[in-house]
Amino acid sequence: MATKPFASSADLTDKQRALEILADGVYALTAEGDPNIGAIEAEDFLICFEALATPVAAEEWLGILRTHTGKPVRYLVLSHYHAVRVLGASAFDADVIVAHDNTRALIAERGKQDWESEYGRMPRLFKQPESIPGLTWPTLTFSDQVTIPLGGDRGEVNLRYLGRGHTEGDIVAWLPKQKILFAGDLVESQAALYTGDAFHRDWSTSTLDNLAGLGAETLVGGRGVIARGADEVAAAIGQTKHFLQVMLREVGAVRERGGTLKEAFDATHAALVDRYGKWPIFEHCLPFDVSRLWDELSGVERPVIWTAERDREVWEQLQQ
Repeated sequence: MATKPFASSADLTDKQRALEILADGVYALTAEGDPNIGAIEAEDFLICFEALATPVAAEEWLGILRTHTGKPVRYLVLSHYHAVRVLGASAFDADVIVAHDNTRALIAERGKQDWESEYGRMPRLFKQPESIPGLTWPTLTFSDQVTIPLGGDRGEVNLRYLGRGHTEGDIVAWLPKQKILFAGDLVESQAALYTGDAFHRDWSTSTLDNLAGLGAETLVGGRGVIARGADEVAAAIGQTKHFLQVMLREVGAVRERGGTLKEAFDATHAALVDRYGKWPIFEHCLPFDVSRLWDELSGVERPVIWTAERDREVWEQLQQ
């Protein structure tokens, strides 16, 4: 059998973008399974959520946003450290770049390697990569939560750390008045999960339980469609939890019987493909997902750094 094209390297078709207005002054941009991004209007400034992979890609989003508001960006919120979410930050000219304490540490530890890895995996997202000035560094970090008043009768944005999940530094943006949640990659809605830097056991239990406890009625996940209404929000959280639980069950069973990493990948693929196989980036992510979970169940507490070379090795070993 021929080896599948590496990760998303063969996915070169632009996706159809859609700007959705979730409430007065609350915006989200979706793009058929590409990373979602958002913005929230305060009385006299903007809070943007996520930065995309390059300044050129971010400028395209800002051009769309500017048809609705000309307010300056005061805060740029980075949900976590992955390159496709952060390297476009310079386009926003934000006064403050906000992230979790752990995210700043991860950028210092593995930001350069992650940049090279994600560029190789998803080259289409890196529009004009030469426009990236370097690693993105947050200027404000926190450990638990930060609240940003929006002024007038707009309410507030609560940035929260809910526990380890997709990475050890994921944060969400919660608008309690509007009951809107920007969840980052802690939740996907009709899109597969990337768990290559994850803490599967925490994520599938306490972290998602904490997230569900917020009571969101609109949820913007890291990829996929926007969940509207309590039932769709519950379904998106449930889908994410189910994906993780199946992985834990299948990889754990293979390890317990003394099987191999390749056998764990095959069993997990078989268990997930009927439900999730046609969703965005399923085939791309699963080798890296299973490799990380195998390590986690083997006692490797923190994810091994992904490099471009390690990416290829794992792909060739598993995704045949």
